[in-house]
Amino acid sequence: QLRAFRNHTSTLDRRQLMQQRRSARSCRRSCARMPISASQWASYGTLSAVPASIGLMLPERRIPTRSPEWGELYRRVQVAMDLTSRLNALPFSDVDSRHSLLSELFGDPTPEKSFVHPPFYCTSGVGTRLGERASVGQACSFLDLGGISIGERTMISPKVTLITEGHPIEPVDRYAFITVAPIVIEARVWVGAAATILPGVTIGHDSVIGAGAVIAKDVPPLTVVTGPGYVVRRQLEPATEHEPS
Repeated sequence: QLRAFRNHTSTLDRRQLMQQRRSARSCRRSCARMPISASQWASYGTLSAVPASIGLMLPERRIPTRSPEWGELYRRVQVAMDLTSRLNALPFSDVDSRHSLLSELFGDPTPEKSFVHPPFYCTSGVGTRLGERASVGQACSFLDLGGISIGERTMISPKVTLITEGHPIEPVDRYAFITVAPIVIEARVWVGAAATILPGVTIGHDSVIGAGAVIAKDVPPLTVVTGPGYVVRRQLEPATEHEPS
């Protein structure tokens, strides 16, 4: 009887696994049939309609690499490469030229509201939105095709990498699609030097990301995390009021 029960359970497990695989394949085929256009991608990149939901990773999309949509995005990537190379060659004292290039790179008429220390690298530029008084340290890399939103007074330390892009894990799809999922970093976050934040992650307000951490899942507000995958060290108390400008 025990052997029969085990055989029955094993059969059920196999059926469930097959059903999960069929569902995953169906989902991948559906995603492949819904490429995002450049205009959709640009508005998606602003993240204005994407809720910062802690505990629910933001959704991943797929862009076929042999599509007009990807061709348009690729042309924007070439523009961003040119703009960042010019930005990084400027004398640091040439503030007006730096603001002009950042305005063109981010599609933001008021780039002076935040501060970006060169050298700076990004995939598109227009996929990144910086809040008031946000700062980005030297040698940061923003792979922003999926959209990056950084809240007010958030501090991004040097050599931080924000990754919203990738490829499917399955070898059959790996070269056929670019995967994108947005990153949301809420207000007054401090991201330590050389930290890496992966696609789909939301970091809650007033949190601290330790130097060198690899963040692959959402971080709640008022939380200090360190290490790969992150280890919660302690919870913070909210401030009753924030310092004036």
